[in-house]
Amino acid sequence: MIDLLRLKQVMFILAAAMTCTVSVSTEAGQVVVRKSSEAFNAFAVRDQVLREHEWREALRMQQQINILQSLPVGCIPMVRPYAYYSCGGNFYRPYQYQNKELYIQIDPLDSESPSLHK
Repeated sequence: MIDLLRLKQVMFILAAAMTCTVSVSTEAGQVVVRKSSEAFNAFAVRDQVLREHEWREALRMQQQINILQSLPVGCIPMVRPYAYYSCGGNFYRPYQYQNKELYIQIDPLDSESPSLHK
């Protein structure tokens, strides 16, 4: 009796697992069907996919960098170990880009660094 009950439980678990694996949908991306008589350059497709991947990575990296065109009010200029600004718990380093000064957020530095206004 116990073996029959255990067998029913195992069968139920297997049936549930099979239902879950069958019902999961997957996407393979775009599928293109071509005639064999049409010209096809696999290397050009590879290069295009690589360029698209690099572009997506560049956008992802850009989203992680906080860049300001001007500093918030009340920033304190710091000089050591290099010139940067302390702005209410955030720190920005000046950066020249296309003849403009931008400010890139950096990790917090040693709190003992002297400021220009001390």
